[in-house]
Amino acid sequence: MEKNNLKGNVEAVDICDLRTTTEGTELGLRKHAESYLNVINGQELTLSSAGNKEVNLKEPPKWGLPFGACQKQLVLPRVEPMAVQRCSRSAPRVSQGSQQVEMDVKIMLEPENIDSKAGLKHPNIETRLPLITKKKSAPMYSQKTGKGHKVTSPWALPAFHSLNSALPLVEDDTPKAGIVQECHLLVGPLSLTGQRLILPAAKRTLPVPPVVSRAAPFPEFPRQRKKSAAGEISSRLDPENTDTITFPKPKEAIYGTYSSGKGNIAPLPSSNSMVSTRKSKPEWTYPTQQLEAEVHIPSQTQPPQTAQPFQDPYLDWNIAVYHGTVDQKAPGFLALQQHYHSSWGSIVGFLEHTEKLLKDHAVPLATINGQKLAQIASDFDFNENPTKSDILSVIKNQSAVEKILNRPGQRCRGQGGTAAAAADIPRRWRCPGAALGSGQQQWAAGVLGASWRSWKHRAHVRNALREARHRHLENFYSRSKHLAANWNRIRTSRRTIIHIPSLGYSQHIREHIPDLALQQNLQMGRLCDILDANVDVIYICPLALSEELLQYYNKLLGLQAAVRSGNPEDMADLQDRFKILTPEAINSFPEHHMCLATVLKYSPRTIQRLQVLIQSRDAYVVGGVPHQDDLAVADVLQVPLLGSEPAVAQLYSTKSGSKRIFASAGVQTPPGEWGIHSREQLLCALSQLILDNMEVQRWLFKVDDERGGNGTAYCDVISHLECYHWIQKEWQGHGPEVWSKSQARELALVKISQELPGLLAQHVQPVNEKRFPTWEKFLQTFLSQGGVIEAFPFSASITNLTVDLLIEPTGEVTMVSSGDQLHAEGPLRSSGTTIPQRSVDPAVLNSLCSKIGEVCKSKGVLGYFSVDFVAFTHPQTREQQVWATDLDLCYSDQLALTQLLLYVTDGNLDCGSSRLQGPLGSKESRSQRIQREGTKPPAPSSLRCAVASSQLRHSSLSEISYNLLLHTCKARGVGFDLQEKQGTVFVLYEDQKRHRLGMITIGEDLQGVLLTFARNLFIIHQEISAPNMQGETNFKMAIRDIEAILGVAAENKLKLEEEQPWETDALKE
Repeated sequence: MEKNNLKGNVEAVDICDLRTTTEGTELGLRKHAESYLNVINGQELTLSSAGNKEVNLKEPPKWGLPFGACQKQLVLPRVEPMAVQRCSRSAPRVSQGSQQVEMDVKIMLEPENIDSKAGLKHPNIETRLPLITKKKSAPMYSQKTGKGHKVTSPWALPAFHSLNSALPLVEDDTPKAGIVQECHLLVGPLSLTGQRLILPAAKRTLPVPPVVSRAAPFPEFPRQRKKSAAGEISSRLDPENTDTITFPKPKEAIYGTYSSGKGNIAPLPSSNSMVSTRKSKPEWTYPTQQLEAEVHIPSQTQPPQTAQPFQDPYLDWNIAVYHGTVDQKAPGFLALQQHYHSSWGSIVGFLEHTEKLLKDHAVPLATINGQKLAQIASDFDFNENPTKSDILSVIKNQSAVEKILNRPGQRCRGQGGTAAAAADIPRRWRCPGAALGSGQQQWAAGVLGASWRSWKHRAHVRNALREARHRHLENFYSRSKHLAANWNRIRTSRRTIIHIPSLGYSQHIREHIPDLALQQNLQMGRLCDILDANVDVIYICPLALSEELLQYYNKLLGLQAAVRSGNPEDMADLQDRFKILTPEAINSFPEHHMCLATVLKYSPRTIQRLQVLIQSRDAYVVGGVPHQDDLAVADVLQVPLLGSEPAVAQLYSTKSGSKRIFASAGVQTPPGEWGIHSREQLLCALSQLILDNMEVQRWLFKVDDERGGNGTAYCDVISHLECYHWIQKEWQGHGPEVWSKSQARELALVKISQELPGLLAQHVQPVNEKRFPTWEKFLQTFLSQGGVIEAFPFSASITNLTVDLLIEPTGEVTMVSSGDQLHAEGPLRSSGTTIPQRSVDPAVLNSLCSKIGEVCKSKGVLGYFSVDFVAFTHPQTREQQVWATDLDLCYSDQLALTQLLLYVTDGNLDCGSSRLQGPLGSKESRSQRIQREGTKPPAPSSLRCAVASSQLRHSSLSEISYNLLLHTCKARGVGFDLQEKQGTVFVLYEDQKRHRLGMITIGEDLQGVLLTFARNLFIIHQEISAPNMQGETNFKMAIRDIEAILGVAAENKLKLEEEQPWETDALKE
């Protein structure tokens, strides 16, 4: 006889071996029945060891589950059937024995079953328990691994084989086969059905084994047998073919109970009733909302006759749906798939609609009742869709899910919610609305639709702006590199400079700048770059200039040839060398406070004209305060920008940012603290500064982003501090060295901190009182934007000066202008300048500017910028000190006036020596002719100086035209002498309000120029003002400031004559 083994080999089988196997199988059945009786009766058996000593099974074997693992879930995988060929003769013998044993087991497991009781009462049927007459030792089994098949998709129907085939013999069928193998062979599928391990409603087929089984180690027995794979313990979990069973005592139920005294041996658990402990954790996790359905066997404390029958494990399984996705590995899902495989298609369709509904409404968790699902799904056809109520009826947490589904706007939060909202809002908006309240619905839908469209449009614009700005920045860097590589050629060749005097401050700053367009037009002197014969200038004007103003600048710029020759008849028309363009959008955004670069960006006709003017020529843009739209305009024109990146300029142009630059440069700055953003920080820092600098009388508070003194306030703290005299006395008593470590200093700090809040509220004086009428108003802006605390120089003689520098694309740093400030409207607001500066030693100033320029270059600063200094004489050391106070990374008004000064004098400004030199006038030429006759070499030029201001203001100027003003000034001797290259030049800004003008007075010495400037202001004031209507002006304050300067100059001259008369004589010579 032949048989096929698992390896596919055909081997010969002796009929005697089959008979021996059958006898062994009958013996195994008896032992199997006895073990089940012991389990039901709660008996505790022992297993005899090799030395005939009883071992208590409370200590679990090595291959079992841990002791005390009660109520564990056992997963019983099925074994692939395999037919035994050419063994039909032994089959009846096997079936006869199995029928009786199966009936006995069924009666024991279900004592309350009516059919079972009836079988017991039948007179011709008797239940015979196996009789064991001889004590036998348990056999020894070795481990073997059986390979299963891969797990298929949970949505697929399981594969089955015929139930009529016997369970396979997975190891060689020899007389030495194990007990577990014999039990499986004889019990068969009928026994599994009787134990409810196979459902009665299921097809009578067995699936392909889906797992790889591993054998568990068994205790050693005296009698050795061959290896057996039929009784191996499964080591993996089968997510498709599993049953969950809970036993009261896992040791007895899983391992079996043994008794060496009685010689009874319980059958070893099969691969369908045990899970190996080598698997530390399962392949899936149970859902939190899943109900646990378990088959309970009564505990041993209960009598056998009251044991509960087995419950169907499939009827109460639930399916968890997380965020619209069914957990396909959950036991409930797998059990439902096994039980309702015949109607699985309808269930799958129903589940798909359920998933879609839960995903569309973003339901986080739902629990589906599997039994209701199967019942309702069976009533639907494949082409029929379940309704919302049908789906809700199968959900256990129906109230919670329904509450989420009915939540307003919940559909928009789920899958495809954005598109659904976009499609639903217009549909509701356009619907006729015949129902009650449809008008309100239409109105609400219209509001939502408009809001949605507006939001989408804004989002699109934001994304487009973000991408465009990134592109502009990349192009800015690439063109800057090109400009640096070709700068030496461009600066000496024919080129066009596009001047855009834009004030690209933040929006909240521009909103507080009065007459923003006029402030951006104060740099008309940029036109004078045409002094270089290779330069053409295009000036973007923020105001629409009248024909009168255009003619004025045509004549002013045409003086270049006349200035050089000294003959007025040599005036030329240079309109082809400069262009003044006004963007057409200057009046399109009257309330938006846009900077000039932004207005130009939205002026396509002006952009097109610029493109025509610079076509096929080297050109670059010189802006004002850098702004993002400067980069945009330069990118549209495809020209480089001679300026800093806007982010860099905004960072280091603040008061705190300038302190960082000065600290890096190592230049001296006023005592102070920067980066203040809270009231506590302000009070703490100011208290410390007062205590460390007792000689400082006045402290300044400067807002980070403000310009022109508008965000500045000051307070004379020492004169109002009550504890000052006590602190001064203590300081003198302790001495400087002991004072810094004494307790009196800490007490003084506490006293100052207590007095400061009230002192500041009463005595702080903002410079711009119209904008900041109180200290609290100023403090709110100060803390919101950040600011610095700075000491005011403790000296009676103070001079502020401004130096303009240029960082060329090649990295070279040069000084292009310098001047001492005039303060017509107070000591903290500049209203003009004297060019060149004469308050600081040029060598000292050059050193400071060089350090600052190098640091700025390392930070990425490019183009024009200005630095403010303050110079004073220390009252104790009598030495001059120079502090760096401010930094503006932009083209300054002083530089524009300097350009005009050099244009009308044909001069040269040497900032290294602070000397302004110009060609000789007619009188100077005659004196030089006399000197030439005396064999002295002629001087090529003479020294000049100038007073310039762009901040002159008088309300009565609007009552007179510019032509009449110029004729009146000419009649009073206010004008410019072309031959002498001295006199006064006016800068006109606009002709609508006409209340502002600029003026430059040029002469040979500073005192004479200051006197001329003051005289001009007095004459203009007399000519345009009536005796009873003086108007609003700063002319008088400017005159008083000049008089103070002249008085100080006279005093200094007298002191110099007394102390060093030889220097005075040298100056006179």
